[in-house]
Amino acid sequence: MPDLDSISILTLWTAIAVYAGAFIAYAFDLAKRSSSTAVGARVLVAAGGGEVGGGAGGADAVDIAAPADAQDAAAKPRYVLARIGTSLMVLGWLFHLVATLTRGFAAGRVPWANLYEFAMIGTLLIGLVYLIMLTRIDLRFLGTFIAGLVLVLLGAAAANFYVEVTPLVDPLKSVWLVIHVFVASLSVGVFALAFALSTMQLLQSRRERRLAEGIENPGPGFLRTLPSALHMENLAYRFAVVGFIFWTFTLIAGSIWAQDAWGRYWGFDVKETWTFIIWVLYAGYIHARSTRGWRGTPSAWLSITGFAAVIFNFTIVNVFFKGLHAYSGLS
Repeated sequence: MPDLDSISILTLWTAIAVYAGAFIAYAFDLAKRSSSTAVGARVLVAAGGGEVGGGAGGADAVDIAAPADAQDAAAKPRYVLARIGTSLMVLGWLFHLVATLTRGFAAGRVPWANLYEFAMIGTLLIGLVYLIMLTRIDLRFLGTFIAGLVLVLLGAAAANFYVEVTPLVDPLKSVWLVIHVFVASLSVGVFALAFALSTMQLLQSRRERRLAEGIENPGPGFLRTLPSALHMENLAYRFAVVGFIFWTFTLIAGSIWAQDAWGRYWGFDVKETWTFIIWVLYAGYIHARSTRGWRGTPSAWLSITGFAAVIFNFTIVNVFFKGLHAYSGLS
């Protein structure tokens, strides 16, 4: 009979395969939206209408000159492939949860004590935040980004960072391991949504700008079915604020843990320094947007830069930099 860690590995790779299916379904959904809007645009032009932009509700505005059946079709988009992608995301997330729990039971502790395990819990929470938000806001147009991000990070961790279950080293034997790392992982999940929205915001902003200039082909057709750039910017900002609150707690909790483990609150260890750099980047983003009027493209790039620093901290810093936080488990 296989042991719990073997079950964890099997269910993890199953989750990765299902996430790949979700990514493909979401990608085909965007492609179908592009082809559908191209047909819809020809109908509107033939009926005397013109180019229409994406509204805050996520569907094209309907030209009053279009035929009634065309209006009904545009008013009630079905996005079947997006629904399939979301169903696969839920299924993949459940396998992912089982893999994480069985790893924890095999280790007899919380499953986030090394880089492999942190990748498991971090991507699990990215998926959870996305799926929870889907119950409140239609963010299925972000599915390609979220499924792709989880797929790449989790697949890379499973292929390259796996380590056998080992006992905790002394500094990790603390309640702060449960609190500090979990909250840090949760903040990454929230930042991931802000990143995806900011990326889509850049694409939509470019399309809106080209439309204003009268350019006939302003960008990918699926952007017609997405909310406006301003709407996505506002959503990204709200997610970034929530993530920043969690990251601030992470920074404070880490300092308290450092005092318990090493007898000092701060020592400019590489991991500590990069955690602070990320905090500064998001603090600058929130401050610049709320008080300095950095809206639109500059705001989006600040959000993307912040998340790039998060990924750098998670990958490059953990793997290649040595310090007191060298708990990747890799030799």
